[in-house]
Amino acid sequence: MDFSLTPEQEQIRRSVAALCAPFDDAYWLEKDRTGGFPHDFHAAVAAGGWLGIAMPREHGGAGLGIAEAAIMMEAIAASGAAMSGTSAIHMNIFGLNPVVVFGTAEQKQRMLPPLIRGEDKACFAVTEPDAGLDTTALATRAVREGDHYLVSGRKIWISTAQVANKMLILTRTTPFAEVANKTDGLTLFYTDLDRSRIELREIPKAGRSAVDSNMLFIDALRVPAADRIGAEGDGFRAILHGMNPERILIAAEAVGLGRAALAKAASYAAERRVFGRPIGQNQAIQHPLAESWIELEAAWLATLRAAALYDAGKPCGAEANAAKYLAGEAAFRACERAVMTHGGMGYAKEYHVERYLRESLIPRIAPVSPQMILNFIAEKVLGLPRSY
Repeated sequence: MDFSLTPEQEQIRRSVAALCAPFDDAYWLEKDRTGGFPHDFHAAVAAGGWLGIAMPREHGGAGLGIAEAAIMMEAIAASGAAMSGTSAIHMNIFGLNPVVVFGTAEQKQRMLPPLIRGEDKACFAVTEPDAGLDTTALATRAVREGDHYLVSGRKIWISTAQVANKMLILTRTTPFAEVANKTDGLTLFYTDLDRSRIELREIPKAGRSAVDSNMLFIDALRVPAADRIGAEGDGFRAILHGMNPERILIAAEAVGLGRAALAKAASYAAERRVFGRPIGQNQAIQHPLAESWIELEAAWLATLRAAALYDAGKPCGAEANAAKYLAGEAAFRACERAVMTHGGMGYAKEYHVERYLRESLIPRIAPVSPQMILNFIAEKVLGLPRSY
């Protein structure tokens, strides 16, 4: 069994790293200080054809797999762009998988090419303040009226909504009390983000200032029936085609972030001298960093395994969740250890590792908490009773 990357995959990593080189630590530090979406970075990724890496060739994509997309996202994060860089394009890579799988030929031709070219920016509107991870409990309502639906409700933690002109939104078309199965009655749309019917409130947060997070208040948004993805009431099944790829990509991004932090820590430990010797000569410095390398390597192999299963069309829910869990925890520890290796200077923005530490909380929390992953594995893999 060979876990090494193919020559083509190695070339993807080199090419993406070269693309990221002009967007250096100083660029992302300034974005962290001042905020504002990295439009020039997004445009560079689009111009390189990378936004469509996992999209069908007939619609302008590269026709590659989630494994190649994961390699790309790991390389972006490892460049020092961290979660700010990956989150700027994250939705573009996996978000429209439901359109690829369930969309009509007309929808694919209308929806995919503008996103791949970077002309459209989309957000992923699923999470709600009163539902959280219990997706089946969402309350945003879509009511059919002739050739369109009227959508009203609230969404929270919606990334890039401030700059998006499109959104993939999951709604309830049949009231929860009227469905036989709780996953029934949900309907998915990919439609215009109409600011005349949607109020956006940005959420101030600890990190990733370059990519906004928002609360959405939706009031009678008119959505054409032609923008519905799949059958009415079948939205939960459709959205699942985005969830496993998202977990795999988040895992890859976390590994890249951890590797960026580890590289900073090792470099500093080799150069910083105290008591007449480099601090990296001390085992108290060496061992935690070596342990983080091992943890990140294990998480990366788990990520590639999950991606290979997904690309082969095989079940990968457990593997995708496990990869996300391992990578999120490994990245957090690597970033924490990078700060501690730098000592007091680790708290200074100019050394970048404190930014990495703040951003490392994202792949731990999102899109699913580590505790919910453990619940999933306990139930689905170990056969234990459902705990929630």
